[in-house]
Amino acid sequence: MSDRAIFEVIATSAEDAVAAAAGGADRLELAGEMAADGLTPDLAEFARIRAAVHVPLRVMLRDGNGFVVRDLDGLCAKAQALRAEGAEEFVLGFLTPEGEVDLASVRTLLEAIPGCSWTFHRALDNATSREEVRAAIDGLPGLDTVLTAGSAAGVATGMDVLAHEVAQAGAPGYRPRILVGGGLKTQHIPRLRAAGIDGFHVGTMVRTGSGWHTPLDTGLVQQWRRLLDAEPVAA
Repeated sequence: MSDRAIFEVIATSAEDAVAAAAGGADRLELAGEMAADGLTPDLAEFARIRAAVHVPLRVMLRDGNGFVVRDLDGLCAKAQALRAEGAEEFVLGFLTPEGEVDLASVRTLLEAIPGCSWTFHRALDNATSREEVRAAIDGLPGLDTVLTAGSAAGVATGMDVLAHEVAQAGAPGYRPRILVGGGLKTQHIPRLRAAGIDGFHVGTMVRTGSGWHTPLDTGLVQQWRRLLDAEPVAA
């Protein structure tokens, strides 16, 4: 793992993106319609964001609340349009209604964005079996990150799972980098850093208020950046 933790911030607009980049975010996750927990952003807004900042951008590919894909053909078309507009990194992952990984849909969408790096998002936390999901997605082209809270209930509940999984880094099913997000708070950082986790993802925690309608705050991003750059305490 690298010495410096990766810090990813959710951005929904060019204004968000500028504020996050100015505060020291390493990478942005771009999403729209956060009331539905983050859907594929508008193509025009992606173009605005790409023109406004020079940090890596991971674009959400999701078309409905929950993790079951609604319109795979439509989502593939959006992915291809984003790719043509310059998107190089994505966030995706689907489950069946029964909670198993929808590997067919994942593979189909990957065919629409060949050569791109991507994150398998928190569908992992909502699956019936984390181990089965990890085994199924192992080795998929471009997969380099898994976004997880360790639990569907959030980081506070998933701490032990996160520590267990990072300890298996590099083993089959555990090769992608763990990016921790989902109820992540500053008080969780020391324990996670001590466990060896070096990827962190936040959304509303760097906004001036409690909702997505409030502005993203550069000063709050800077506070998180300083915390993540502090020397980890040995486990």
